[in-house]
Amino acid sequence: MAEQQMSAVPTALGNFERLSLQQKMGLGIGVAALVALLIGAWIWGQTPDYRVLYSNLSDRDGGAIIESLQQLNIPYKFAEGGGALMVPSNEVHEARLKLASQGLPKGGTVGFELMENQKFGITQFAEQVNYQRALEGELARSVQTIGAVASARIHLAIPKPSVFIKEQQKPSASVVLTLRGGRLLDSGQVSAIVHLISSSVPDLEAKNVTVVDQDGTLLSAGQDDNGTGMDAKQIEYVKQVEQGYIKRIENILAPLYGAENVRAQVTANIDFARVEQTAEVYNPNPTPNETSIRSQQNSETLNGSGLAASGVPGALSNQPPVPATAPIVAPPNTQGNPNQAAAPKLDNLHKESTVNYELNRTISHTVMPVGMIKRLSVAVVVNDHKTTDPKGKVSSRPLTEKEKSQIDLLVKDAVGFDTSRGDSLNIENASFKDYGGAEKEVPIWQQTDMVELAKQIAKYLIITIIMLLVVFKVIKPALRPLQAFKADEHVSHQPLAAAEHAEEEQVMPTPAPYEHNLNLAKQIAQQEPKIVASVIKEWVNGNE
Repeated sequence: MAEQQMSAVPTALGNFERLSLQQKMGLGIGVAALVALLIGAWIWGQTPDYRVLYSNLSDRDGGAIIESLQQLNIPYKFAEGGGALMVPSNEVHEARLKLASQGLPKGGTVGFELMENQKFGITQFAEQVNYQRALEGELARSVQTIGAVASARIHLAIPKPSVFIKEQQKPSASVVLTLRGGRLLDSGQVSAIVHLISSSVPDLEAKNVTVVDQDGTLLSAGQDDNGTGMDAKQIEYVKQVEQGYIKRIENILAPLYGAENVRAQVTANIDFARVEQTAEVYNPNPTPNETSIRSQQNSETLNGSGLAASGVPGALSNQPPVPATAPIVAPPNTQGNPNQAAAPKLDNLHKESTVNYELNRTISHTVMPVGMIKRLSVAVVVNDHKTTDPKGKVSSRPLTEKEKSQIDLLVKDAVGFDTSRGDSLNIENASFKDYGGAEKEVPIWQQTDMVELAKQIAKYLIITIIMLLVVFKVIKPALRPLQAFKADEHVSHQPLAAAEHAEEEQVMPTPAPYEHNLNLAKQIAQQEPKIVASVIKEWVNGNE
């Protein structure tokens, strides 16, 4: 029993009491920091990553969405400054689907549901106003389905119908679009919005629809008032023609000099005028034998005595005169015969002939094609010719005149060069600098998924590093005095163990020398007087 009491060592509490006040405070601060880090790491790991659910909500939609989120037990919070409504990232899509099933958000506009709450006895004017508001809201919702459009406002100007045709007015519409950040609408999308609205309102023509974005830029200006400007389709056609020629040039020169060593630009002057012309051409007067007779008229007039009217009146005497003919054989002289009648005397004979010939003429109606190329301007730049010697050294030299002439002929044949219409071609040889080549793939460390994974790893790595710093820089230095006390206790137990061993040897049949035991007891008393005093105290109390 006494041996067990002698082997007892001071407890950890006793060692802590032996520390100074500064050491106690340092140890306490280190332990508290370690506990705080563990709790913070656990809270940080349990805190969900919030993402934007909706932004720029109206007060009406915001209240309805918050009420629905509370019923669905989905946590939410508002972003500082932006006013965006945020929910945990793992519940964003589910929350949007559930809210969409409830018709939220409504976008701050009302549609035809406004007509469902009509009050009894409402005036015709108020009913017409509600109908116009509902139509504007439905059109705005339809426009907002376009990906680049964040919100839309539509104003309709619908005039009152009139029974007089001269007093009838056409409706018009104004559209204000708020586009998403960094998004733009092309001409096709603007045209689609214009035709969507014009098709939804009776008698609304597309030219009476005005579309403006949030910056005040007029988007629906396709042509000017006179129709002389180029519309978006014509501009796109010019770009396609130019790109087609550029591709031809690069494709024909790439096998000879390399795709990275050829640069080409083409400017095409295209005529979009609609021209119709009619020409009527008359040939010079041909000979009568080469033409066709259209009409011919002959007339003869006889004047002389003996041509007075005679005969029996009637139909036979009213017939036209028979053409006069001269006899081949002269009649015999009848002057000597008094019984024979005298021949009529011809004083004047007049003949007239009119012949009309057909005229040779050509009538042509020509419709000139739209989009004809009026002029081409071509510019080509070719890099210096590069060669590699057997040692792997790369050298470059300018192109020779023969090579330039070859390029000139190839380019002219590729684009259909026409000198008569004023085409121009300029070929230059230069040394390209720092050509980057094709776009490189995004490195794996720059990909979005890897960046998010790195952020998560870095978060936990920072926590681990801070915990290690607290342990090795704060807690461990504070525990060093306790380790020193433990080492001292271990050293003090060694003489005590030796004394116990000597005592056992006295019991053994072969006793150790008395002097050795006495010296050992003195050594213990000098090194650890507290232990010796404790042993003696136990002896005095009778606990052997």
